[in-house]
Amino acid sequence: MQQMKYEEAVNRLEEIVKKMENDELDIDQMAQQLKEAQQLIKLCKDRLTKVDADIKAVMDAQQ
Repeated sequence: MQQMKYEEAVNRLEEIVKKMENDELDIDQMAQQLKEAQQLIKLCKDRLTKVDADIKAVMDAQQ
């Protein structure tokens, strides 16, 4: 999952949310999907944090 692009992770999260909203998952599937969603959220958060740090570093270097 770490190799997944940010956009792919967001799209997958949207798919999971849609299935949950449409009651397409039984309890076992929901538990599995929630675990996957947690991993995807962490991946997205980590990527955003890294990009934010990179941007700040570039901005600081230009000053």
